[in-house]
Amino acid sequence: MTQIISAFSDISERYDAAFVDLWGCMHNGIEAMPEAVAAMQEYRARGGKVVLVTNSPRPWDSVAEQIKGFGIPEDAWDAIATSGDSARAAMFMGAVGEKVWFMGESPRDDDFFEPLKIIDNPVNIQKVSLQDAEGIICCGPFDPMADPEVNRKDFLFAREKGLKLLCANPDIVVDRGEDREWCAGALAALYTEMGGQSLYFGKPHPPIYDLAKRRLAAIADVPSDDRIVCIGDGILTDIKGGVQENLDTLFITGGLAAAETKTTVDPDKAALSAYLEKEMISPTLSIGLLR
Repeated sequence: MTQIISAFSDISERYDAAFVDLWGCMHNGIEAMPEAVAAMQEYRARGGKVVLVTNSPRPWDSVAEQIKGFGIPEDAWDAIATSGDSARAAMFMGAVGEKVWFMGESPRDDDFFEPLKIIDNPVNIQKVSLQDAEGIICCGPFDPMADPEVNRKDFLFAREKGLKLLCANPDIVVDRGEDREWCAGALAALYTEMGGQSLYFGKPHPPIYDLAKRRLAAIADVPSDDRIVCIGDGILTDIKGGVQENLDTLFITGGLAAAETKTTVDPDKAALSAYLEKEMISPTLSIGLLR
């Protein structure tokens, strides 16, 4: 059974590095969560390293600017690893061809196509219509409030053409303030369910954890796996990914699963137990909100 804690500082001395989710942990899509910021500042002041590991389809420097606007200062983190950077590398290596149909919100997601200097001889990516595409790049839905089913007709056509869908954000939903929005993961799940092939590059899949360790290695020695903790509110992304990587996990119950775990300040023990049993995942630790 998961151990419920009241503050990250209660157990932080066990870990030299924390892989920390952003949305639902450090901010709510609109503004920073002050207690979470303070907890990471305190952890870093004691020598811990914080790598923000996010399923954002954006490049890391774009995410850095975004969270600065939300009120997350630079002294609350050391490095950023995004699913967008993992997915961009795959795209420029030709994972879904050169001519791609782009799903996402413009201009917000346009920087996904900015050149990557780390790729030698990148393919010449061209955004085209679905009819002319060799593959699909999915950063998210055209309308995050619309049911993913609105894409079924286009996905039927894409499946018959044998197009692969590159998913730059495996999250199914996120909460922007009080509003719940669909993410690219919901579209990729639908396409897979319909018989199409989806390629994933964020949590819970291995490439983003490899990237997180590379980003950590650029600034410090990478500790052994038992000295790294993964923190997040997505049971099927943040927590499942950490478990699959054999890393300890800290589940933020007051995020996406707040209703299911009956979290106010702390989760209800019985509700949390029932939820984890249903999801068949056992986090190492749980806390209401990151603090």
